[in-house]
Amino acid sequence: MIDTLVVNEIYLSLQGESTFAGLPCVFIRLTGCDLRCSYCDTAYAFTEGKKQTLAEILEKVRALAAPFKNSPLTASPLPLVELTGGEPLLQKNSLPLMKALCDAGFTVLIETSGAHDISKIDSRVRRIMDLKCPSSGEVGRNLFSNLAHLKATDEIKFVIGMLEDYEWTKAQIVTHKLAGLCPLLLSWVHPLAPQQQNKVLKPVPAGLSPISRKELVEKIIADALPVRFQIQQHKIIWPPEQRGV
Repeated sequence: MIDTLVVNEIYLSLQGESTFAGLPCVFIRLTGCDLRCSYCDTAYAFTEGKKQTLAEILEKVRALAAPFKNSPLTASPLPLVELTGGEPLLQKNSLPLMKALCDAGFTVLIETSGAHDISKIDSRVRRIMDLKCPSSGEVGRNLFSNLAHLKATDEIKFVIGMLEDYEWTKAQIVTHKLAGLCPLLLSWVHPLAPQQQNKVLKPVPAGLSPISRKELVEKIIADALPVRFQIQQHKIIWPPEQRGV
């Protein structure tokens, strides 16, 4: 049987988040997710997609990467390649795909919700793992056993939209001794455009207090929190609802 994955889209853009923000990156967006976070901006990837073989995916990635590989201006192994979704780990063939991409010499990232076991991912892959905060509506899905598998080259991301998310994040950093484990990212929620609203998403729990990005930064500084503040750069460069960027 030929190994396949259901793929929503493959495209070349800018890495808009994480410690790699600003670098060229080929994104492989896989179809399907079993979470319904309140702020999700890729709900179209829950169901839209087509089956592609591992060979077809690798061919497309190599084609998008070719200008960098052939350029005398590129001294480092660019572009990056990131598996995202949806939730990439829902498809078992994401594991051999990541291995194949690493074998091909790419720097490989995976963006994962933190609700699925990360221990079987190729050790060469940089794992960007969420810990879901209260306003996501999915805080109960965090698989805290994943923390034991994180390396210094991995990253933990907290998506912050409410004051309570920030306070919860501070508590997790202390409780699980996250400072020094790997980079910690605090990502401010970029408001969804009306056309991105989706009735299948979880509602923000009642009684929470919104926090602006300015307020978030000021709290990080005041509390001397050992984290990296980030915004979604691609949503500032292109229209927030635009796909394939």
